[in-house]
Amino acid sequence: MIIAVSALDGGLEAPFHRSFGRSPVFVVIDTETMNHRSLANPGAAAGGGAGIRAAQTILDEKVEALISGDVGPNAYAVLQAAHLPVYIFSGGTVRQAVEAFRSGRLSRADQATGPARGGIGGGMGTGVGRGRGRRGRS
Repeated sequence: MIIAVSALDGGLEAPFHRSFGRSPVFVVIDTETMNHRSLANPGAAAGGGAGIRAAQTILDEKVEALISGDVGPNAYAVLQAAHLPVYIFSGGTVRQAVEAFRSGRLSRADQATGPARGGIGGGMGTGVGRGRGRRGRS
């Protein structure tokens, strides 16, 4: 089976990265041979739509399952529409994630597992104007 794992770097010994949309790299692995390759995530630094871009990247690779941690609602909807199962891993290396998957120790997500973020900053800060924008004017 061909799977993708969200990772901090490339390779099997790379640390797992919990956030799907912001994962710098996806390691694509054949679970039978352990042959693998690493892909940069084009959505990792996107201001918005990171999860959707990441999901499309994974789907373009024709993987059969994804191992990640936090998958937001928009990314999850794209993956679900493509019938791609998402499995939840809590941490370790890419190799450990694959071993947990192969031994049946990972739970399959039946809904989004992370929050909607709406961009890198999430829009929750006060910005450069520190809240002194139009709202305070008469």
